[in-house]
Amino acid sequence: MGASVRTDRVAEVWARLGEVTDPELDEPVTDLGFVETVAVDGEGGVDVVFRLPTYWCSANFAFLMADDMRLAVSSLPWVRAVRPQLQDHMVAAEINRGVRLGQSFAEALKDFAAGETLDEVREKFRRKAFERRQEAVILALRAAGHDDAAICGMSLAAFDRADLGEAEGGYQKPRYRALLVARGLAGERAFVTYNGRPIAPHELPAYLQRLRAVRINMEFNSVLCRGLLDARYKEIDADFGLACGSGCTRHAPADAIRESA
Repeated sequence: MGASVRTDRVAEVWARLGEVTDPELDEPVTDLGFVETVAVDGEGGVDVVFRLPTYWCSANFAFLMADDMRLAVSSLPWVRAVRPQLQDHMVAAEINRGVRLGQSFAEALKDFAAGETLDEVREKFRRKAFERRQEAVILALRAAGHDDAAICGMSLAAFDRADLGEAEGGYQKPRYRALLVARGLAGERAFVTYNGRPIAPHELPAYLQRLRAVRINMEFNSVLCRGLLDARYKEIDADFGLACGSGCTRHAPADAIRESA
Protein backbone atom coordinates (compact mmCIF):
# COMPACT_ATOMS: atom_id res chain seq x y z
CA MET A 1 0.00 0.00 0.00
CA GLY A 2 1.45 3.35 -1.06
CA ALA A 3 1.90 6.28 1.26
CA SER A 4 -0.84 8.33 -0.41
CA VAL A 5 -3.35 5.47 -0.12
CA ARG A 6 -2.44 5.01 3.53
CA THR A 7 -2.87 8.73 4.17
CA ASP A 8 -6.26 8.74 2.46
CA ARG A 9 -7.40 5.73 4.44
CA VAL A 10 -6.31 7.24 7.73
CA ALA A 11 -8.32 10.35 6.84
CA GLU A 12 -11.35 8.19 6.05
CA VAL A 13 -11.08 6.51 9.44
CA TRP A 14 -10.87 9.87 11.21
CA ALA A 15 -14.00 10.99 9.35
CA ARG A 16 -15.88 7.90 10.51
CA LEU A 17 -14.68 8.38 14.07
CA GLY A 18 -16.05 11.91 13.88
CA GLU A 19 -19.52 10.35 13.70
CA VAL A 20 -19.04 8.58 17.04
CA THR A 21 -20.18 10.53 20.08
CA ASP A 22 -19.64 10.34 23.80
CA PRO A 23 -23.12 9.11 24.81
CA GLU A 24 -23.31 11.40 27.82
CA LEU A 25 -22.17 14.56 26.03
CA ASP A 26 -23.46 14.09 22.45
CA GLU A 27 -20.16 15.40 21.12
CA PRO A 28 -17.83 13.61 18.68
CA VAL A 29 -15.06 11.67 20.37
CA THR A 30 -12.62 13.33 17.97
CA ASP A 31 -13.65 16.85 19.04
CA LEU A 32 -13.31 15.82 22.68
CA GLY A 33 -9.75 14.67 22.06
CA PHE A 34 -10.42 11.10 23.17
CA VAL A 35 -8.88 9.51 20.05
CA GLU A 36 -5.11 9.51 20.25
CA THR A 37 -3.88 7.69 17.12
CA VAL A 38 -5.16 5.88 14.05
CA ALA A 39 -3.07 3.35 12.13
CA VAL A 40 -3.95 1.26 9.08
CA ASP A 41 -2.09 -1.73 7.66
CA GLY A 42 -1.93 -3.31 4.24
CA GLU A 43 -4.42 -6.03 5.15
CA GLY A 44 -7.35 -3.71 5.87
CA GLY A 45 -6.69 -3.67 9.60
CA VAL A 46 -7.29 -0.51 11.63
CA ASP A 47 -5.98 0.26 15.11
CA VAL A 48 -7.65 3.10 17.01
CA VAL A 49 -6.04 4.16 20.28
CA PHE A 50 -8.23 6.22 22.57
CA ARG A 51 -8.28 7.38 26.17
CA LEU A 52 -10.77 8.96 28.55
CA PRO A 53 -10.61 11.74 31.15
CA THR A 54 -10.18 9.44 34.16
CA TYR A 55 -9.07 5.91 35.01
CA TRP A 56 -12.54 5.20 36.40
CA CYS A 57 -14.79 6.66 33.67
CA SER A 58 -18.00 4.66 33.45
CA ALA A 59 -17.29 1.22 31.99
CA ASN A 60 -20.57 1.15 30.08
CA PHE A 61 -19.85 4.52 28.43
CA ALA A 62 -16.33 3.36 27.53
CA PHE A 63 -17.66 0.12 26.06
CA LEU A 64 -20.30 2.01 24.04
CA MET A 65 -17.70 4.31 22.53
CA ALA A 66 -15.31 1.47 21.69
CA ASP A 67 -18.06 -0.58 20.08
CA ASP A 68 -19.43 2.42 18.18
CA MET A 69 -15.92 3.11 16.86
CA ARG A 70 -15.69 -0.47 15.66
CA LEU A 71 -19.05 -0.26 13.91
CA ALA A 72 -18.39 3.15 12.33
CA VAL A 73 -14.97 2.24 10.94
CA SER A 74 -16.14 -1.21 9.82
CA SER A 75 -18.55 0.51 7.42
CA LEU A 76 -15.61 1.52 5.19
CA PRO A 77 -15.47 -0.92 2.24
CA TRP A 78 -11.76 -1.69 2.50
CA VAL A 79 -11.73 -2.37 6.25
CA ARG A 80 -11.34 -6.01 7.29
CA ALA A 81 -10.71 -5.63 11.03
CA VAL A 82 -11.04 -2.83 13.57
CA ARG A 83 -9.16 -2.95 16.86
CA PRO A 84 -10.17 -0.14 19.27
CA GLN A 85 -7.59 0.09 22.05
CA LEU A 86 -8.77 1.89 25.16
CA GLN A 87 -5.80 2.91 27.31
CA ASP A 88 -5.31 3.95 30.94
CA HIS A 89 -8.70 2.65 32.12
CA MET A 90 -9.57 0.27 34.92
CA VAL A 91 -11.24 -2.29 32.61
CA ALA A 92 -9.40 -1.49 29.36
CA ALA A 93 -8.27 -5.09 28.82
CA GLU A 94 -11.80 -6.47 29.20
CA ILE A 95 -13.33 -3.82 26.93
CA ASN A 96 -10.66 -4.13 24.24
CA ARG A 97 -10.94 -7.89 24.15
CA GLY A 98 -14.75 -7.90 24.23
CA VAL A 99 -15.16 -5.36 21.44
CA ARG A 100 -12.66 -7.15 19.20
CA LEU A 101 -14.55 -10.43 19.73
CA GLY A 102 -17.93 -8.81 19.10
CA GLN A 103 -19.15 -9.59 22.62
CA SER A 104 -21.96 -7.80 24.41
CA PHE A 105 -21.24 -5.58 27.39
CA ALA A 106 -22.52 -8.28 29.75
CA GLU A 107 -20.24 -10.87 28.18
CA ALA A 108 -17.18 -8.64 28.13
CA LEU A 109 -17.62 -7.35 31.68
CA LYS A 110 -19.17 -10.43 33.27
CA ASP A 111 -16.83 -10.22 36.25
CA PHE A 112 -17.66 -6.55 36.91
CA ALA A 113 -21.25 -5.94 35.77
CA ALA A 114 -22.97 -9.30 35.63
CA GLY A 115 -26.26 -9.26 33.75
CA GLU A 116 -26.18 -5.59 32.76
CA THR A 117 -27.19 -4.50 29.28
CA LEU A 118 -26.65 -1.18 27.53
CA ASP A 119 -30.11 -0.78 26.02
CA GLU A 120 -31.40 1.50 28.79
CA VAL A 121 -28.22 3.56 28.74
CA ARG A 122 -28.42 4.04 24.98
CA GLU A 123 -32.07 5.05 25.17
CA LYS A 124 -31.49 7.51 28.03
CA PHE A 125 -28.73 9.35 26.21
CA ARG A 126 -30.42 9.15 22.81
CA ARG A 127 -33.29 11.11 24.38
CA LYS A 128 -30.94 13.72 25.82
CA ALA A 129 -29.21 14.13 22.45
CA PHE A 130 -32.58 14.55 20.74
CA GLU A 131 -33.64 17.24 23.19
CA ARG A 132 -30.32 19.10 23.14
CA ARG A 133 -30.31 19.25 19.35
CA GLN A 134 -33.99 20.18 19.21
CA GLU A 135 -33.54 23.11 21.60
CA ALA A 136 -30.68 24.48 19.50
CA VAL A 137 -32.69 24.53 16.28
CA ILE A 138 -35.82 25.94 17.92
CA LEU A 139 -33.80 28.79 19.45
CA ALA A 140 -32.19 29.44 16.08
CA LEU A 141 -35.61 29.60 14.42
CA ARG A 142 -36.82 32.04 17.07
CA ALA A 143 -33.73 34.17 16.48
CA ALA A 144 -34.50 34.11 12.76
CA GLY A 145 -37.95 35.62 13.42
CA HIS A 146 -40.24 32.58 13.57
CA ASP A 147 -42.89 32.82 16.29
CA ASP A 148 -43.87 29.87 18.48
CA ALA A 149 -47.01 29.04 16.47
CA ALA A 150 -45.00 28.90 13.25
CA ILE A 151 -42.34 26.71 14.86
CA CYS A 152 -44.79 24.25 16.41
CA GLY A 153 -46.69 23.94 13.14
CA MET A 154 -43.62 23.85 10.89
CA SER A 155 -43.59 21.05 8.36
CA LEU A 156 -40.52 18.94 7.84
CA ALA A 157 -40.24 20.31 4.31
CA ALA A 158 -40.23 23.89 5.63
CA PHE A 159 -37.67 22.90 8.25
CA ASP A 160 -35.43 21.49 5.53
CA ARG A 161 -35.61 24.80 3.66
CA ALA A 162 -34.81 26.91 6.73
CA ASP A 163 -31.37 28.50 6.77
CA LEU A 164 -30.03 28.45 10.34
CA GLY A 165 -26.56 29.70 9.49
CA GLU A 166 -23.30 28.18 10.62
CA ALA A 167 -23.61 28.64 14.39
CA GLU A 168 -25.02 26.11 16.86
CA GLY A 169 -28.46 25.95 15.24
CA GLY A 170 -27.01 25.25 11.81
CA TYR A 171 -24.66 22.63 13.25
CA GLN A 172 -27.44 20.84 15.10
CA LYS A 173 -30.02 21.01 12.30
CA PRO A 174 -28.88 17.91 10.33
CA ARG A 175 -28.07 16.10 13.57
CA TYR A 176 -31.59 16.73 14.91
CA ARG A 177 -33.12 15.61 11.62
CA ALA A 178 -31.05 12.43 11.69
CA LEU A 179 -32.49 11.52 15.10
CA LEU A 180 -36.02 12.31 13.88
CA VAL A 181 -35.51 9.83 11.07
CA ALA A 182 -33.87 7.26 13.33
CA ARG A 183 -36.87 7.33 15.70
CA GLY A 184 -39.42 7.20 12.89
CA LEU A 185 -40.66 10.71 13.72
CA ALA A 186 -39.89 12.34 10.37
CA GLY A 187 -43.54 12.87 9.57
CA GLU A 188 -45.62 15.94 8.86
CA ARG A 189 -44.31 18.12 11.69
CA ALA A 190 -40.68 18.97 12.31
CA PHE A 191 -41.11 19.44 16.05
CA VAL A 192 -42.59 16.80 18.33
CA THR A 193 -41.58 15.46 21.70
CA TYR A 194 -39.22 12.48 21.95
CA ASN A 195 -42.32 10.29 22.17
CA GLY A 196 -43.81 11.81 19.05
CA ARG A 197 -46.43 14.07 20.64
CA PRO A 198 -47.08 17.41 18.89
CA ILE A 199 -46.06 20.51 20.89
CA ALA A 200 -48.72 23.21 21.24
CA PRO A 201 -47.52 26.82 20.97
CA HIS A 202 -48.62 27.67 24.54
CA GLU A 203 -46.55 24.70 25.81
CA LEU A 204 -43.35 25.70 24.07
CA PRO A 205 -41.87 28.14 26.67
CA ALA A 206 -42.11 25.58 29.50
CA TYR A 207 -40.93 22.82 27.19
CA LEU A 208 -37.86 24.86 26.26
CA GLN A 209 -37.07 25.47 29.92
CA ARG A 210 -36.80 21.72 30.41
CA LEU A 211 -34.63 21.33 27.31
CA ARG A 212 -32.40 24.12 28.56
CA ALA A 213 -31.77 22.18 31.78
CA VAL A 214 -30.79 19.13 29.73
CA ARG A 215 -28.37 21.18 27.63
CA ILE A 216 -26.74 22.93 30.57
CA ASN A 217 -26.16 19.61 32.31
CA MET A 218 -24.52 18.16 29.18
CA GLU A 219 -22.42 21.26 28.59
CA PHE A 220 -21.24 21.29 32.19
CA ASN A 221 -20.21 17.66 31.93
CA SER A 222 -18.43 18.43 28.66
CA VAL A 223 -16.37 21.19 30.26
CA LEU A 224 -15.60 18.93 33.21
CA CYS A 225 -14.48 16.06 30.96
CA ARG A 226 -12.29 18.32 28.84
CA GLY A 227 -10.68 19.76 31.94
CA LEU A 228 -10.01 16.36 33.45
CA LEU A 229 -8.55 15.08 30.19
CA ASP A 230 -6.29 18.11 29.90
CA ALA A 231 -5.15 17.80 33.50
CA ARG A 232 -4.46 14.11 33.03
CA TYR A 233 -2.46 14.45 29.85
CA LYS A 234 -1.30 18.06 30.17
CA GLU A 235 -1.96 19.29 26.65
CA ILE A 236 -3.15 22.82 27.32
CA ASP A 237 -2.35 25.40 24.63
CA ALA A 238 -1.69 28.99 25.53
CA ASP A 239 -4.77 30.19 23.59
CA PHE A 240 -7.10 27.57 25.15
CA GLY A 241 -7.15 25.65 21.89
CA LEU A 242 -6.05 22.08 22.56
CA ALA A 243 -4.00 19.92 20.21
CA CYS A 244 -4.54 16.21 20.71
CA GLY A 245 -2.08 13.55 19.74
CA SER A 246 -3.77 12.93 16.42
CA GLY A 247 -3.26 16.50 15.29
CA CYS A 248 -6.93 17.41 15.57
CA THR A 249 -7.84 20.66 17.29
CA ARG A 250 -10.54 21.15 19.82
CA HIS A 251 -11.71 24.19 21.69
CA ALA A 252 -13.65 24.51 24.91
CA PRO A 253 -17.21 25.72 24.22
CA ALA A 254 -17.40 29.33 25.35
CA ASP A 255 -21.20 29.16 25.67
CA ALA A 256 -20.91 26.22 28.01
CA ILE A 257 -18.50 28.07 30.25
CA ARG A 258 -20.84 31.03 30.44
CA GLU A 259 -23.86 28.86 31.23
CA SER A 260 -22.14 26.92 33.99
CA ALA A 261 -20.42 29.86 35.59
